[in-house]
Amino acid sequence: MRIKLQSLIICAALFTSVFAQKRLGNETPEQKQKRMQWWTDARFGMFIHWGLYSLPARHEWVKNHEHISNEGYQKYFDVYNPDLFNPEAWAKEAKAAGMKYAVLTTKHHEGFCLFDSKYTDYKATNTGAKRDLVREYVNAFRAQGLKVGFYYSLLDWHHPDYTIDELHPLRPSDKIDSATYVRINKGRDMAKYREYLKNQVRELLTNYGKIDILWLDFSYPGMNGHGKGRDDWHSEELLKMIRQLQPGIIIDNRLDLNDYEDGYDFETPEQVSTKELEKYKGKTWETCQTFSGSWGYYRDEDTWKTHRQLLELLITSVSNGGNLILNVGPTARGEFDYRATNALDSLSYWMHANNKAIYNCTYAPAAYSVPSNSLLTYNGDTKRLYVHLLAYPQGKLVLQGYKGKIKYAQFLNDNSELLYKEDGDDIVITLPAKKPPYEIPVVELVLE
Repeated sequence: MRIKLQSLIICAALFTSVFAQKRLGNETPEQKQKRMQWWTDARFGMFIHWGLYSLPARHEWVKNHEHISNEGYQKYFDVYNPDLFNPEAWAKEAKAAGMKYAVLTTKHHEGFCLFDSKYTDYKATNTGAKRDLVREYVNAFRAQGLKVGFYYSLLDWHHPDYTIDELHPLRPSDKIDSATYVRINKGRDMAKYREYLKNQVRELLTNYGKIDILWLDFSYPGMNGHGKGRDDWHSEELLKMIRQLQPGIIIDNRLDLNDYEDGYDFETPEQVSTKELEKYKGKTWETCQTFSGSWGYYRDEDTWKTHRQLLELLITSVSNGGNLILNVGPTARGEFDYRATNALDSLSYWMHANNKAIYNCTYAPAAYSVPSNSLLTYNGDTKRLYVHLLAYPQGKLVLQGYKGKIKYAQFLNDNSELLYKEDGDDIVITLPAKKPPYEIPVVELVLE
């Protein structure tokens, strides 16, 4: 019995190893690193969730949460007219806040398209907007030197062939069996929807020039057998088409292709705590986070993150080798919510002085211990180590085991010198009594 069990374990391990090495293409690790270098250097981006759901202004999943039919949701399409939409202002705010790239929801789960797709009438050009909002976004953000990304929902609660499942607004209120799902989906054809999905992705990757990032969202193959995954999207075929159309594009991990070595480019921990980000160290990842508790504009939602919480998210992401993409949900008139603008302004102030501790940085080598109440980021090209002071020390900063490892110390915000001395194996930096005028000051160490 024991011998058989050990044999089964060995066979399972071999199977898992082979299975994990499946590939869809032939890109080498070196080629992938080069393709993604700008993204790993950037570290900070802007997500923009915008659609018809900005009109009800009570969560981007309002159609799902309130079980609204297409007929009931039509009123938002009929009155949609973002008269204050100014993507140039968006792009300038993103750039000022230190963001290096942006990702816009070209279509969210509600099915409404911000772009002029020839495969649907459910699009911005047929509303009071009367124009392709995606094209204006692309042009504006490129003009500011920002990389451009698209989000496209794999789900579509408006399309007549998208089958009803446990996340669909028309799902029955009570738990039902498979036979009932078959009955309520009579006349719907996922094969036709798959073709629609594929055609729209092709449009997005063909009609707008070079696209740097593609966020496809999302797969949920469980759901008691009534979810959707790779077989529903034909993910392998879709990914191959994407790579062919845009060879340099960077793609998220939500196509349900995690068993392929090249089935995605980065992991996407969503709305997780700073503590949870620690387990992603050593991986390639980007945490997507909101300023508040909602992705779309939510007028009455008030759990907005403080300036300090946002800074800690950004610094913790970089100190664990990852990126942060922060979301803005513009109003139905096309402006950033004043609370989002305030948050961006606060980030702008800090990033202007301290962005060297973010860009091109990652986690520190193991040889450098993390001082108390601090976070470390590290630039291997310049050999600079950055100590982010979460709590400002009174009079001195002790760097344990740093003897012989540094040759200069200064505040990053103004390059003002910080004197230090050796104390056994440690370095003790003298700090002024007055804290620099930043929520989280940064000490820059020039390494030997």
